[in-house]
Amino acid sequence: MFGDLIGKGRSGPQSAAKADAKAGAEAFAREGTDASFMVDVVEASRHHPVIVDFWAPWCGPCRQLTPAIERAVAAAKGAVRLVKINVDENPAYAGQLRVQSIPAVFAFRNGQPVDGFMGALPESQISAFIARLIAEHGGGPAEQVAEDLEALLAEASEAQALGDHGGAAQAYAHILSVEPTHAKAIAGLARLYLAMGDTARAGEILAMAAPDHKDADLSAARTALGLAAKATAETADLEARLNANPDDHQARHDLAQVLAGRGRYDAAIDHLLTIVAKDRSWNEDGARKSLLTVFEAAGPTSEAVKAGRKRLSSLLFS
Repeated sequence: MFGDLIGKGRSGPQSAAKADAKAGAEAFAREGTDASFMVDVVEASRHHPVIVDFWAPWCGPCRQLTPAIERAVAAAKGAVRLVKINVDENPAYAGQLRVQSIPAVFAFRNGQPVDGFMGALPESQISAFIARLIAEHGGGPAEQVAEDLEALLAEASEAQALGDHGGAAQAYAHILSVEPTHAKAIAGLARLYLAMGDTARAGEILAMAAPDHKDADLSAARTALGLAAKATAETADLEARLNANPDDHQARHDLAQVLAGRGRYDAAIDHLLTIVAKDRSWNEDGARKSLLTVFEAAGPTSEAVKAGRKRLSSLLFS
């Protein structure tokens, strides 16, 4: 998913950072028991989220998971606490929570379990779990919450890039539940609906942001919505016209518009650049103007846009 939030070295200053991380883990983590559960977990969770890690010495996955949770908790800098419970020695609350296999992780807030997972997870997913816990249930300073929202945003973006619409939507929803006007989350969720062909819902999502809100991602998503709303023609007819006459610039231009409206920016850019290469003045520089609109819709970080801009510059200044 997104990159690890904590990078640790092996020597010199990086070893010091590793030692600091260990100290941080010890400051916000403790060994729990059935006798201390009410104080360490239930009562403590009324002040900040508490993560309970049920483990046992013989459990191999536990030995992988627990250190990863400790590092993520240390990185949260007090926004959450960790309580580790050996189920062999303390079976009571594990039984009450119906723990049937370990490792088992539960998050508590206001005296109640609010989230959890079973089995070992990659460290990035553990960080995302903690980020969601903080974002939904509080427990950290404003700076930490902002960092957690950025972590969720990165998770959403990568999930969307991988085609995991459900995972992306969940992450964007978490962000918007904390900050309803978060521009990049609004833009990302709108693009998600555009990718699924739901322009109406995409428009509703974009309306959550103020019209005068200046943000590159919002502007790009609004432009993409405009192109999608116009992408009503069938590509088969336009492709047939091009096959019959490769110099039918109008057909090529219209095909590019439809492709851009459907999110196929690389193909749209290629068609528009073909027109510019053959006839720069066509339709009063119409191909170049449309190309700039597609660049805006795809967004400044798009690899297709970066390559397209280089090709356009080469054509215009050759």
